[in-house]
Amino acid sequence: MRKLYQYAGQYKVYALLAPLAITGEVILEVLIPMLMAGMIDKGIVGDGGIPYTLRQGMAMVGMALASLGLGAMAGRFAAVAGMGFAKNLRKALFDKVQDFSFKNTDKFSTASLVTRLTTDVTNVQNAFMMTLRLAVRAPLMLIGAAVMALSVNARLSTVFLIALPILAALLYLILTRAYPRFQAMLKRYDGLNARVQENLIAIRVVKAFVREDYEKLRFEEEARALRQAQVHAEKLVILNLPIMQILMNLCIVLVLWFGGKLIAAGGFEIGQLSSFISYISQILISLMMVSMVFMMLVLSRASVARINEVLEEEIDITDEGAQAGLAVQDGSIRFEQVSFSYAGDPERLSLKNVNLSIASGQTVGILGGTGSAKSTLVQLIPRLYDVTAGRVLVGGRDVRHYPIETLRNAVAMVLQKNVLFSGTIRDNLRWGDPGADDEMMENACRTAQAHDFILSFPKGYDTELGQGGVNLSGGQKQRLCIARALLKKPKVLILDDSTSAVDTATDAAIRKAFQETLSDTTTIIIAQRVASVMDADLIVLMEEGEIADMGNHEELMERNDIYKELVHSQQKGVA
Repeated sequence: MRKLYQYAGQYKVYALLAPLAITGEVILEVLIPMLMAGMIDKGIVGDGGIPYTLRQGMAMVGMALASLGLGAMAGRFAAVAGMGFAKNLRKALFDKVQDFSFKNTDKFSTASLVTRLTTDVTNVQNAFMMTLRLAVRAPLMLIGAAVMALSVNARLSTVFLIALPILAALLYLILTRAYPRFQAMLKRYDGLNARVQENLIAIRVVKAFVREDYEKLRFEEEARALRQAQVHAEKLVILNLPIMQILMNLCIVLVLWFGGKLIAAGGFEIGQLSSFISYISQILISLMMVSMVFMMLVLSRASVARINEVLEEEIDITDEGAQAGLAVQDGSIRFEQVSFSYAGDPERLSLKNVNLSIASGQTVGILGGTGSAKSTLVQLIPRLYDVTAGRVLVGGRDVRHYPIETLRNAVAMVLQKNVLFSGTIRDNLRWGDPGADDEMMENACRTAQAHDFILSFPKGYDTELGQGGVNLSGGQKQRLCIARALLKKPKVLILDDSTSAVDTATDAAIRKAFQETLSDTTTIIIAQRVASVMDADLIVLMEEGEIADMGNHEELMERNDIYKELVHSQQKGVA
């Protein structure tokens, strides 16, 4: 928790004011029983009479109101500090995730990151607020009440001095066994979130295959597992309260028993006994508060560990070694003895000794079967991953020499999975260029063959898209993503199977428009259809992470039987 305290930031002043207010509140609460003892022994039993009783009573009321006011102020200060702390912590987590490379992102599941940003931060926020209030209040009251009780009657104080180590031992046993149970519970939260996320993303598939009942059953299993984990953790923690109450009541009974004997013997006053009981109650309530703080810290400890895993994750792709101000001069690309492994293991390579040279302005097609590492190859160009061995050069310079932002602004990539965001079509297009005007957007959409279908909507470019573009077809999504990439005016444009959902006529129109408008842009097209790359300057055939062959269409038709067979099989029946 100490590591995370830095995220209190500008709210640290509230985090300091809360304990100060609590200190004043506790001092007043500890003094009230002393006034009550004097009121009973001197005002009611003694010769002080009504005037003395009223003075003491009014002083007690004033102190109680002041204590209430300080408590309310402490509550507000702690709430402001806690909520501000949680806001800053969530922002730090989100900022860290935004800096993740693909490799870092692969380490954490999406559901797990969501849980850490929500449930775990909430747990830590509650612990932070409770620490500000109870972790200050409980020790102060415990010490203050113990000192006052000892001053009232030291011999009678042995009752709670015996109870303290018993309570501490029981609390320690509960806490040490509760932590691993809460860790298991939070992992179940991850599982439940993953199930919900997967189901909502694939809801159309679920309904198409009439699998609602099956998904309900799977969700019920996850919910049941989470409930069992919660019960397993909580049933140990809830033992704390009854144990505390039993010991507290036992202490009060013993104090009444021995205190009554002292009063009968004439060595103790009724008011002193009343104040002593109040101090015993304050001591035991303080212990209960301490135990609550520890319980919350046990739960938050598991959450803190999960949050720190994200915050302390070492980002493997950084600007370290980059040359500030270095710009990408052209779109030439060269792979020199490039090998790559997702696990960073030289024995488990996805790409093996790739050598490839692409001139600036060329159009390159990449073909290969599933798992041939086509997407892996192009993801090395904008440094979505870093090579395991060898190097990748863009514009004649190693990609690691460019600042990441500079490199990625020069490389536009349309991924296999078309991702659009909530908002209008115009908002989504401006991801490519925030300053793009209407004419620039329309030109990009015409090149991507998207302009006509956009105008078919009543609101045109101001049409609101649902989450992920759910109100668009797959081909429409692909064309919008291509238009968004074109607005970047990149040196290198990578299309990773990004016309698979459009018809052949539209595919051909997009390629024709590229030839007319992107003559200076290096274009790399990963495709399943040979027709999409037949006109490319260079066609690369990949197999099991290696380049099997390369050349233009005519060269490959002459010498490569696999390519020839692929062309014939796809053109069969085509006039």
